[in-house]
Amino acid sequence: MRSETVSTDIAVIGGGLAGVCAAIAAARLGQTVALVQNRPVLGGNSSSEVRVWVCGATAHGTNRYARETGIMGELFVENQFRNPEGNPYFWDLTVLEAVKAEPNIQLFLNTDVHEVEAGGEEHERTIRSVTGWMMGSERRIRFESRMFLDCTGDGLVGFLAGARYRLGREARDEYNESWAPEVADNITLGSTLLFYTKETGQPVKYKPPGFAKDIAKTSIPLKRVIRSGDNGCAYWWIEWGGELDTVHENERIRDELWSVIYGIWDYIKNSGLFPGSETMTLEWVGSLPGKREYRRFIGDYVLNQNDIIAQREFEDRVAFGGWSIDLHPPQGVYSTESGSKHLHADGIYHIPFRSLYSVNVSNLLFAGRNISASHVAFGTTRVMATCAVIGEAAGTGAALAVKKGVAPRTIAAEYMEELQQTMLRQDASIIGLRSTDSADQALRASVSASSTLRRLAVEGDAVPYPLKQDIGLLIPVSPELRQLEFLLDCSSATTLQAELWSTGRAENYVPHRLEVQAEASVVPGERQWITVPLAWKPGNAANAFIVLKANEALTLFLSKDSLTGVLPFEKGKKPKVSDSLEDHDIEQPVVQWRMRELSRKSFCFRAAPDTDAFTADNVIDGYLRPYGGLHTWVSEPLAAGGEAVLELEWPTADPAIVREVHLIFNDDVNEDLINLHHHRTPFEVIPELVKDYRIEAETAPGEWKVLHRETANRKRKRVHRFETPILTAGIRVVVESTNGSPAAEIIAIRVY
Repeated sequence: MRSETVSTDIAVIGGGLAGVCAAIAAARLGQTVALVQNRPVLGGNSSSEVRVWVCGATAHGTNRYARETGIMGELFVENQFRNPEGNPYFWDLTVLEAVKAEPNIQLFLNTDVHEVEAGGEEHERTIRSVTGWMMGSERRIRFESRMFLDCTGDGLVGFLAGARYRLGREARDEYNESWAPEVADNITLGSTLLFYTKETGQPVKYKPPGFAKDIAKTSIPLKRVIRSGDNGCAYWWIEWGGELDTVHENERIRDELWSVIYGIWDYIKNSGLFPGSETMTLEWVGSLPGKREYRRFIGDYVLNQNDIIAQREFEDRVAFGGWSIDLHPPQGVYSTESGSKHLHADGIYHIPFRSLYSVNVSNLLFAGRNISASHVAFGTTRVMATCAVIGEAAGTGAALAVKKGVAPRTIAAEYMEELQQTMLRQDASIIGLRSTDSADQALRASVSASSTLRRLAVEGDAVPYPLKQDIGLLIPVSPELRQLEFLLDCSSATTLQAELWSTGRAENYVPHRLEVQAEASVVPGERQWITVPLAWKPGNAANAFIVLKANEALTLFLSKDSLTGVLPFEKGKKPKVSDSLEDHDIEQPVVQWRMRELSRKSFCFRAAPDTDAFTADNVIDGYLRPYGGLHTWVSEPLAAGGEAVLELEWPTADPAIVREVHLIFNDDVNEDLINLHHHRTPFEVIPELVKDYRIEAETAPGEWKVLHRETANRKRKRVHRFETPILTAGIRVVVESTNGSPAAEIIAIRVY
């Protein structure tokens, strides 16, 4: 046996997406990091060992403009390019390469931490080290650090350190949660095993093992959706163990899940009910249960159901989520209830930093499904993309705590603005906060552009769309709207009825308050532009949710063209899942109004007057995501071979000293990306991303020097550093081409 000691600033235990993002975030801020993972691959439940889709705030297209940015966003976009088919092994490589790209990270795979050295009183303990055994290498490794992050999911490190935690469901009256049980108990969400199938092109027999469950003798075929062509997470409902201890009875749970999987495959292959299954075989069956829930640590704040539904804007918010509160019956696959029930907020919700560190272990932070949240709130924070952005926040907080030599609690009390501004500089997933970085010289520059999109309209390449149900159209309003025109066919004289709703909170995209009602008479005829007098001046940049009421006599036109900031909706479209499998409240706005079949399309319309929604000043307004306004510069469509120019100018008496230029391009955070096989996105690179561009500096009035030229860009954030500082009164970005969008689109420019 070989014993060794590894000393770093920060030790991250657990290599799921929370741990990966925490380690990368801390390493990028200059801290040395040991990332310790007890499996041979990174990614946790998303890895090729378990193969769960990475779900997050988009909630599979339920929430608008909700895809994660920061490190998780980088992984999504990179995987989209490398792995559009959703190969789980290529996803492993995407995650692994992201870690290996950071020189400040030492990675320890196959290393199971099971010893913690901690001291102090129960109310204030400190971790000195953790020790793990590297399987296959006979290495006993002691990790000494100033800060420790428990990203293990099950919370083993914190438990061994004496951190306070909860297990099971709180009573309803503890946090006044309507979805909590009347009496507290030890019930958790269960674990799941998944499987893949393969089409062979020739008959394949299947003889089940002796332990396979005869599912025809259970309630499974009656209450669950079984199809021969499904695989992977379509069978997330193969869940069991919620009434057991999901850690100590992990082996029993795995065996039961195996018996169910092989029994389901027997049912598909040999019941005669699935004629398409004759030539199919099992390609892969998981052997590592994907756990949903175990310990949840106690922090200075316990996130609860009311925070989620109210979308509470915490002063110390450092991350966001948007998945529904998604709870499952304790009996899992054998329950006669639906497989899950969902409670949605009207949009994304916020997560406070105080929920990411221990209330009684001074140098312990946590990220992932073990954060400080009630069981009900955990029902949404547990999904992996949300765990990942929490990880980035915890890693950033740990790095700042090391830098300042203080505890995480002190960061929350005294350095919260610095933490948030650091995260914004890294393009992390925070909504509703703007950058005020005094070191950013772009904030004191004047901004101009060669062109700006002013006309808000979609007119071409359209197909008929009968107005059989209410439709919605979200459009940006800045500074005002006076009227809208819609392209219509009319079969008989009628009236087009329209409503304009405000969306309430700046991060929401659902009708909230009726502001204006209007109607217009329509005579029989084809392809008519009908004007509706919907006048609204909101005061600040905002979104208008336009509702056109169903009318059998009218046919709209649905264009295959889309426009940044404009989203079409259909009303009454339920989630694409069996009602017996998932229970959604159809009366909730985000469930009522759907756009899955309308993605990257628009109803043909014209708005008046011209808009200020896309002006060049947006790139220095400090916002990195849509929030009320779009906060994005959009040029007029580029002519063939043409360019678009965005320019920053400083007074000649007070020029800028330029060492770095940070660019954030629009990667359409409304687009729902996925790491595996939930759906296939029809492009490898987000079309709105700028493809070819150059950065130039003004060396003399009217004379420009190229500092950098980039080709084939496919990333949202780019940082360009220059060895020799440049003293200049002007910097400009010249967009030469995009990845498919007709216009140049830039969210932010920072200059240091």
